[in-house]
Amino acid sequence: MRKEYRDGLVLAGLSIGVVAAVTALVRSGFTTLYTAQVITLSGINVIVALGLNLITGFTGQLAIGHAGFMAVGAYTSALTMMLLGFPPVLGVISGGLLAAVVGMLIGFPTFRLRGDYLAIVTLAFGEVIRVIIINLPSLTGGAAGLKGVPPFAEGRMLKQIVAMDVVLVFMFLVIALMYTVVRSSYGRALIAIRDDEIAAHTMGIDVFGYKMFSFTLSAFIAGLGGGLYAPFFGYLTPQTFTFLKSVEILIIVVFGGMGSITGTVVAGFLLTSLQEFLRFLKDYRMVIYPLILIVMMLFRPQGLFGEREISISSLFRKAGGKRTSEEGDPT
Repeated sequence: MRKEYRDGLVLAGLSIGVVAAVTALVRSGFTTLYTAQVITLSGINVIVALGLNLITGFTGQLAIGHAGFMAVGAYTSALTMMLLGFPPVLGVISGGLLAAVVGMLIGFPTFRLRGDYLAIVTLAFGEVIRVIIINLPSLTGGAAGLKGVPPFAEGRMLKQIVAMDVVLVFMFLVIALMYTVVRSSYGRALIAIRDDEIAAHTMGIDVFGYKMFSFTLSAFIAGLGGGLYAPFFGYLTPQTFTFLKSVEILIIVVFGGMGSITGTVVAGFLLTSLQEFLRFLKDYRMVIYPLILIVMMLFRPQGLFGEREISISSLFRKAGGKRTSEEGDPT
């Protein structure tokens, strides 16, 4: 089996053990429900950030409106569950699919242009989606918000545990998907486009087609994150999906390292937890949070991991090599 597929499958398999361990900690009382909620919100942010990293970090196309795709996924998930009776997981997938369709419609005319048009279009798209949501009160609840979204499960503790489990499973599946795509021939083509678009076109790479593939998959992943957000909170408001939400997701990608899946995951959990830890400072936390990012950009502008990854195969290979050398040591 090829290395990129093996890494993805191993990572997806390890997710079962991680989810089971975290669930056991919550049920035993070792971890509070509030901590489980922070873990769940971190997982959602990681999923959306991974989608943005695919188009920005690996393909080199700046997109600053991913909150719009998140909103499409969230409201689609909520409405399919409330109006059509879809189960939560199916509602989440439907939100991702509609976000992918919207991403394809946006990317088709945009990627035929050059420059930073994608950033401008996605920024406008995020605002357009928010305005549409506000002006459809009969369907979306308007500015007052959409209430009564069915949760993943009933009961306060069971609701939180199941939501956390579902989000973590989706997160690990998205990570596995990202590893598989990035390390495949498709991923190498995306990186070639990021490094030198003209050279990639000269070598016969379908630049437009690969950009469309990357942007559509990126929108689908962001839609999944929004779809998970709806049943987790049970309440949606347009103010959740403003430009600031897009900036928050972009900061996670930059902080972890553009082009690093590992960095995005670590930064997603760190920054989301930091926001909750600084909550006691109220409005002052909005000063400390940017200061930390400024210091990070000054001393390590490439982010926590740069473009490096933690490879499952290399970890096992190093562990196996160390064990072999220890067995062969005569001392």
